[in-house]
Formats: sequence, structure tokens, C-alpha cells
Amino acid sequence: MKHYLGIDIGTFESKGVLVDADGEIVASTAQPHKMIVPQPGWAEHRAREDWWDDFTFLSRKLLAESGVAPTAIAAIGASAIGPCMLPVDADGEPLTNAVLYGVDTRAAMEIAELTEWIGEAILLDRCGNALTSQSIGPKILWLKRNRPEIFAKAHRILTSTSYLVYRLTGAFVIDHYTAANFSPFYQIEEKTWSDALADDIIGLDRLPDLAWTTDIAGVVTARAAEETGLAPGTPVIAGTVDAAAEALSVGVLSSGDMMIMYGSTIFIIMITEARVRDPRLWYAPWLFPHQHAAMAGLATSGTLIHWFRDQFARDLDPSTSMQVLAAEAEQSPPGAKGLVVLPYFSGERTPIHDAKAKGVIFGLDLTHSRGDIYRAMLEGIACGTNHIIDTYAEAGQEPSAILAVGGGTKNRVWAQATSDISGRTQIVRAKTVGASYGDAFLAALAVGDVGPDSILQWNPVVSDFVADAANAEVYRRQYGIFRELYPKTRDLMERLGGHP
Repeated sequence: MKHYLGIDIGTFESKGVLVDADGEIVASTAQPHKMIVPQPGWAEHRAREDWWDDFTFLSRKLLAESGVAPTAIAAIGASAIGPCMLPVDADGEPLTNAVLYGVDTRAAMEIAELTEWIGEAILLDRCGNALTSQSIGPKILWLKRNRPEIFAKAHRILTSTSYLVYRLTGAFVIDHYTAANFSPFYQIEEKTWSDALADDIIGLDRLPDLAWTTDIAGVVTARAAEETGLAPGTPVIAGTVDAAAEALSVGVLSSGDMMIMYGSTIFIIMITEARVRDPRLWYAPWLFPHQHAAMAGLATSGTLIHWFRDQFARDLDPSTSMQVLAAEAEQSPPGAKGLVVLPYFSGERTPIHDAKAKGVIFGLDLTHSRGDIYRAMLEGIACGTNHIIDTYAEAGQEPSAILAVGGGTKNRVWAQATSDISGRTQIVRAKTVGASYGDAFLAALAVGDVGPDSILQWNPVVSDFVADAANAEVYRRQYGIFRELYPKTRDLMERLGGHP
């Protein structure tokens, strides 16, 4: 029987699966790694150690545990956090740590300057997106200004998935969906690179070659086969960002379908009939020609949960600490006894796009417990998620179906609060392993072994989160305060600035 390998590199963990021709997972495994925060507002990974070493470890472990012969793998799909900025030399060797996606806000000055030089209206029209911390163009400019010696040596600027595909095949490629985050260099209508809006930052020949997600980028080289245990000559797809692969893994196929990904960040993707022009949301061509996607994401979600555990649950056994905190949150009532949290602990992405935004825990008194504060953190993330859903609706894009995926779906307080605050049902499918499963499906799709609708049979619906009307009033009050709290403290956040 044919098999398909899918590996995804996340912010804190990499995951891999081997899937058979019926969509059954025959082996799965994971490998943790760290996010490096050298200073406030920065977020980095080591590309070789955190991305490629994870990939080789997972591929070898999956082969060993499954007993599947490398030659039985018909195709390979990879995804990773994105968009990231990684300068590499002519041999594809990283020249510095990778600068991560929107959680890294170091290029705030470059974002402001490029927006002023080019004009927000022109950016939105030509690139589909306002410049934000999610954009790679300003980060390339930051590199040129602040690390000129590294910039000069950079043969290509890659993103995370591009680096994995290069290590597997020797090809420098990037899919259109990811490339749309390289504003101001990607032109939406033409679906090509252009320096028309910024011709003095970097040569276009130093960017990866463009491809569609299921295009075959190349085959596993002899060197990559030796490192990974895979068979030389195995097809490798161009791949995509983790969130896009995750959306496909739960059946986001048609206009109106929305995915909420509960991970290190909340990430939302909705397929739309036409291009959405709203500066609060991100736009990209979808994974396949003639489809469109509107995206949004919070800056800190699962990352905030990890931070809370590491700072305020040091007394707990790390192996069970998340379960204990979840139980404590269950003991706190909806509304967390009047606490409201702004989860802007790394600034915020959509819809406010404010790198200077700060985290706030509002309403504390001496009766509050750790469980109350933890629940308020979860509800704050849920409020931020609903703020995004409301933004879609205001842009004329009310979701027809919401599919939830990711590790956070196992945190019932978090997922249920999201449905209660939004008043919307979230559908959960049988396999919530996420992007790596989507990668395996994309690999099967690329070699013609399945059609797009096959994912509905591979991964059927098993449950849902339905809004509880009994909690509507308390959450209406909480969400109203949440929406007022940021505008009333924004000026103070800017005055506070960073650490002295």
C-alpha cells in the first residue's frame, strides 16, 4: 500500500505522520524545541537545529516505528510556521537565526516607513495586505540596515517551509500562499515577484522561485536520503504554511469555510469567493489556482498559556501541569469572577495590528485564585478570537461553517469559551493532529492519488462545541469590556514603551 509522509515544524514543537492510502495514521510522533526571545519583541528559531534536525529525527522515527519501507512512500509534504525570514548562503546554509512570523515585531520602524513611502492604499491594492509584523519585506529591510554583513552574504531569503524543501531537494521554492506575505514584493493580481513598489531593498533573484502548493518541487536527493532515511527520488511538494495545511486537514474546501487553529497562536483562515480588501485582515491566493483566502491571527495564544504555566505553576509537575491548570480553570465560573485579559503580550496582530500593545489583566482583587486568572487568560484569547470573527462579518464575510483544530481543542474551557463568546458552533473532526496530516493529504493530492473532497472521508466529523445560552449574558458583558479596554489604554501602552 502507498503511504504519504507529512511533517510540520511549529513554534514549540514539530510533528510528523505517516498516512496510508485510506487516510489512516499508521505512525505519528513529535519533537519539542524552543522559541528564542533575545529581547522583547524578537522571536527566533535556529533553522538547522530546530527545523532540519527535527525533520530528520521525525522521518527516521516514523519509518522505524511503522515498519513502512522508504520506497513505499509515494510523496512527501512539509509545512512550517510562517512567514519567517531566513537568509542563507549559496549552499543553503543559514547565516543567522530565522526571524519568525508576526510574533517578531522588530521591524516596526521599517513597517511605518515603507507604509508612508508606498502608501497604504497602494499596498492594499497591489499586494493585498497592509504592512504588519506578519510581512517579510520590512524584516528584509531591517536585516539590510542592522546586519549589513549578513545581508551582503545572503544568496536567498527563505521562509521555513522553503528551507525544508531546499534541504530535501536542492530547490529554492515558495508557494503563492506564503509568498503573499512577502509584501511589498509579491503582486497579487499578477501572482509574481515585483520590485515596482520598493526597488532598492533586495534583488528579486534573491527570493525563492514561485510555485503552487501541490507542485512537485523536486525529489529527495542522495544527501537528504542519507540524513532522513527516505528513499532517493521520492517526490516532494512545494508545501505551505502550517496553518494552511491545517485548514485543509479539517476539510476547509469551499467559500465560507473557516478554520480556527488553536496553537501557539490563534490563526484563522476563511476561503472566500473573491479577494477581500480589508486592511485589518490578510489576503492570499489559496493553495490552488482560482481560490482566495482571508486570514487573521492573534500574536499570543498557546504561547501565553505556556508563559503562564512557566511563571505561575512552577510548583506543578511539568508532565501534568496543563491538566492541573485546566482543572483549576474549570472550578472558576464563566467570566472568571470579573477578570478581563487583553492577551497582547507580544503586541497584537489582527485586527488591531499594534506592535506596541501590551498585555493587561484587569479587575484583580484579593479573592482571585490562580485558576481564575488562568481562566481569564483563556477567555481573553477567546475574546480576541471573537474580535477577529466580528471583523470578518464587518467585511461581509460571515462564516458558513467553523472548523476547530489544534491542541487547544482539547482544552474545553478555552474552546467552549470561544463558542460561548462568539455565539457560534465549532465543528471538530476525528483527526486533530493538524498540519502534518494536511501535509500528507497534500502529498497524496499532488501525485493524483486522491481528489480534494477525499479529505471529508479521510477525516470525518466527530463532535462540536455549541454556544451555551446560559453563559451569554456574562460573556456579553465581558466582551464589551474587552473591546473598550484597549482603546482606553492604547496611549498609555505607547507611553510605557519597552523595557528601560
